[in-house]
Amino acid sequence: MHLSDSTTSAPSHATLSGTGGVCLMRNVWKGEQHPYVINFISTFLSANSFRLNFVPIAPDFIFNCGGLSVAFVFVTNWDCNNVSLIFSRVQKLRTQFARFYVIITLPAKQQMNSFIQSYFKFEMVIGKPTFVPVQDIEMGFEKMVKIAHSSGVYKQQKIGEKLKAEKLSVQGMNFYLKVVTSIPGIDNHDANALSQAIGSVQAIAKASKDQILENTDLSAEKAEMISRFLRDPKFYSSPKIT
Repeated sequence: MHLSDSTTSAPSHATLSGTGGVCLMRNVWKGEQHPYVINFISTFLSANSFRLNFVPIAPDFIFNCGGLSVAFVFVTNWDCNNVSLIFSRVQKLRTQFARFYVIITLPAKQQMNSFIQSYFKFEMVIGKPTFVPVQDIEMGFEKMVKIAHSSGVYKQQKIGEKLKAEKLSVQGMNFYLKVVTSIPGIDNHDANALSQAIGSVQAIAKASKDQILENTDLSAEKAEMISRFLRDPKFYSSPKIT
């Protein structure tokens, strides 16, 4: 049921590498906690370069890290005799947020057993949302920040990979234009037309004059020049690329 294995390790209170962002805390949740808890959270967030705001939101926390929002319900007091409100709230919130987690403090075996029974009783869908049981509040909040941070890092990596691919694509197109426009009489417009209609330099070299005329707006003279330039060693042995 997507349970974390964090119920046995102690919180580290260490800072996370490359963190930073915004943490929104629900006003109602804040009012239900001991001042020590709020102080711990404030200190931990400050150490990891997060800005903390208290706002009237539906979940208990919303983190924005790396341009990605992640919502959390943080149950700090599991009452075995009153779990229906928790699950009804979770079921409602899971339809409102694409990235949604539930952190639950379960320090006693009786509470863990109660949670497992309730999970199946209320017919929760595995991973929708993911539940993370922990032993104490400090550990739970650190888990929360790590989840938000890793989600933001993953998104930034994807953005970086996309930008890198786009950069390589631009570099490849620039080289293509240099090669094709080195053919006498061929300009950037002609090169772009050839790229869209014929394809790579290799494909252009294999294309006949008639194929170039049929698929582009190039003149017969230019089609002849391209065909001769890329097929006749007298032409392509010393191309002038500027």
